[in-house]
Amino acid sequence: MASSVYKWLLIPLICLLVAGKPAPHPFHVSVIEVNHNAADKTLEISCKIFTDDFEKILAKNYKTKVDLINPADKAPMDSLVKKYILSHLVISANGKPVSLHYLGFENDKEAAYGYIEVENVPVLNKISFSTNLMYDQFEDQVNIMHVMVNGNRKSTKLNFPETEAEIVFSP
Repeated sequence: MASSVYKWLLIPLICLLVAGKPAPHPFHVSVIEVNHNAADKTLEISCKIFTDDFEKILAKNYKTKVDLINPADKAPMDSLVKKYILSHLVISANGKPVSLHYLGFENDKEAAYGYIEVENVPVLNKISFSTNLMYDQFEDQVNIMHVMVNGNRKSTKLNFPETEAEIVFSP
C-alpha cells in the first residue's frame, strides 16, 4: 500500500521535471491571503492560483496564448492576470467597498501569485469577500481566504457556487 502511495506522489513530480510545466492535480483551489498592516494602514493581499489552471482560463477568456512561467514579454501576461483577478474579486473592509490596487504577479512554476494592495485601512474589524475566482473553469473549485489582523489569523472558504464570505475580528 505504501509503495503505491509513493508512486502516486512521484508521478506529478516526474511529470513536472520532464515537461517543465506543472503536473495535473486532483483538486481545484485558490488561496487569498490578506494581511492587515496597521503601521502602513494597508491590506496586503495575495491570490494564489495553480498555474496550469490559471493559464487555461486566461487563454480561454481572453483568446490569447498564455505563458505565466516563461513569458516572452511579461507585460501582456501581467495585464491578463490583473484583468482576471480584479474582475473576479471584490473586497469590503469594515462594511465599505475598497479599491484594489494591483501590484503585479509572480510564478513559482506550480502556482501564480497575484499581488494587490488596499490603502487607508487603519483598523480592520470586518472583511467581506465576493469572489468567483476560477468558477468559470471548475465546478469543484474551492476558494480559501486567510486573514491576519494584529497577529490573529482567521480563515474561511467558499465552495462552488458560493461567492460571498465574511470574517469578523473583535475590536
